[in-house]
Amino acid sequence: MVAGEIPADVVHETDRVLAFRDINPQAPTHVLVIPKEHHRNIGALATADPGLLGEVVAGAHAVASGEGLVTGDGNEPGYRVVTNTGPQAGQSVDHVHLHVLGGRDLGWPPG
Repeated sequence: MVAGEIPADVVHETDRVLAFRDINPQAPTHVLVIPKEHHRNIGALATADPGLLGEVVAGAHAVASGEGLVTGDGNEPGYRVVTNTGPQAGQSVDHVHLHVLGGRDLGWPPG
């Protein structure tokens, strides 16, 4: 997707971050935010490049803002950011990505 070889519905992009709609959405808004540089999971990214991790998180907030999930105070109606690290957590793609979910009530605890 970063190379443009796989089509994606891109909703946000910077020189180091890409965000696109999930092909199997779990909420009305379900966008994946990834660093363009490969890092296996969030722990690997945090260790290798904390600044890039901050850019990915900022990208998630930019997506939420663009999708109408936050107001001027940054809180309402709200959104959830999820990342899975390791097989027990459900990580199925070997590239760190944040799920930005919103547009409906999201219960707790999650599945």
